[in-house]
Amino acid sequence: MSQTTVPSQLTTPNLTVEAGKGVTYAYRRFGNTERDVRPLVFLQHFRGNLDNWDPQLVDTIAAEREVILFDNTGVGGSSGATPRTVTAMAHDALAFLDALGLTDIDVLGFSLGGFVAQELVLIRPLLVNRLVLAGTSHEGGSGFHTWTGETGNAATADEPAAEHLLHLFFAKTPTGVAKGWEFVQRIFTRTEDRDEGVSLATRDAQLDAISAWGIPDPSRLARLAAITQPTLVANGDNDIMVPTPNSKVLADHLPNARLALYPGAGHGFLFHYAAEFAGDVNAFLG
Repeated sequence: MSQTTVPSQLTTPNLTVEAGKGVTYAYRRFGNTERDVRPLVFLQHFRGNLDNWDPQLVDTIAAEREVILFDNTGVGGSSGATPRTVTAMAHDALAFLDALGLTDIDVLGFSLGGFVAQELVLIRPLLVNRLVLAGTSHEGGSGFHTWTGETGNAATADEPAAEHLLHLFFAKTPTGVAKGWEFVQRIFTRTEDRDEGVSLATRDAQLDAISAWGIPDPSRLARLAAITQPTLVANGDNDIMVPTPNSKVLADHLPNARLALYPGAGHGFLFHYAAEFAGDVNAFLG
């Protein structure tokens, strides 16, 4: 299809596929299939579902290539119980990819999705050609083993609200707040066939996985030597959820990585700079 007819995150239908483990995965698959390039698989953040991906970000990338968004086990519209370790989440993501028959992909992992992306590449290195790690950390990083205070309250609220997203994802500046509200408006633009919400059981399982991944342990850095794919490591310059210094360490220890930091932005830099980051991703993937 041509770029002028690429479907949008706001209109593309929800699809399902049953994997060998008996889990039915909810996903969206759309974009430019005229170019002979690999599809880009998106791995989502803590408590995020299909509708938490910014349409401006996803649609800009989809103009250049096919994109695949999905809910991992127990998340949103997918069945099953969410596992409590990053490794198990990576195996579940592989079950989904196997169910679609995918053998050659690029991957974009955001936050928790970036943890899963690293583990997925380590488990099956020949599957992934290029890797984008956004707002994330290597295993054993610093500053996210436990979220406390206002950040912890916002991250774990039983009924997450727009104000929580703004606190967690955007800088507390006039520009950051304005960008945050623009993002909130975009992700609620889709009114029909929205994804199911993320349960509290999934929240708690994901919290366990994040806490275990975030136990400070510099020895875990040695694992990164096995991730040889070209990698774009990106973050805002003031991430309060997975602190920005982790991105610098990640880029320094991956054999084939480059670092991009976006000024005046937080954990949600990829939504603050949606068009710019999408352009950078498309350029990096080639």
